Amino acid sequence: MSTPFYVSPQQAMADRAEYARKGIARGRSLVVLQYADGIVFVGENPSRALHKFSEIYDRIGFAAAGKYNEYENLRIGGVRYADLRGYTYDRDDVTARGLANVYAQTLGTIFSSAAEKPYEVELVVAEVGETSEGDQIYRLPHDGSIVDEHGSVAVGGNSEQISTYLDQQHREGMSLAEGLKLAVEALSRDTNGTQREIPAERLEVAVLDRTRPQARKFKRIVGRQLARLLEVGGAATEAESSSEEGSDEK
Repeated sequence: MSTPFYVSPQQAMADRAEYARKGIARGRSLVVLQYADGIVFVGENPSRALHKFSEIYDRIGFAAAGKYNEYENLRIGGVRYADLRGYTYDRDDVTARGLANVYAQTLGTIFSSAAEKPYEVELVVAEVGETSEGDQIYRLPHDGSIVDEHGSVAVGGNSEQISTYLDQQHREGMSLAEGLKLAVEALSRDTNGTQREIPAERLEVAVLDRTRPQARKFKRIVGRQLARLLEVGGAATEAESSSEEGSDEK
């Protein structure tokens, strides 16, 4: 009789985590960051139908990196949870924190189950507040943990390098054009530090805009509006560079 193959629980969990991380890293990165009037979602996505960003409820947005079919199931589940809770209780009872807790339980259960593979996804749940101090951004890795983020966050692909760049460059009170420009710059940096160009046609951009008069704050930015914002952001960056050069000459 042969001896059964044994793997320690610690090694099994480490292998599952490594499997999930590699799957997520194969996908394209995305960025979620705060700007003066809300929260902007930016990602490289050549598809016009398979979205990385979606509206969950009035003030809540959803972003995901990894396997599309897996995070799409989670998105649909989140919409159903939000609709049911808002209908049963009150619309104000639907919060990003509550939704993040639901996703954390789901991902944690799947990750710790030996009967199925872990989900190869990393999620961001964001809620825009009445002011920037009320904004909430939660990152949920594959194992179901919850990370409360502030200012900016990147997931998927080379997210660590992008996050480092965002931490250095992001500031409070940025305009939408400035935030969008910063996000695109961060996404276009290769692992060796070189810059590549991402055309507007390959970008997926959405915002949670607190200034919108209607209850639903989620809005996609496409076409000419996106191109105009990218131009404005680029012009602002050039103006800042010229100003800095002029002050150096003095």
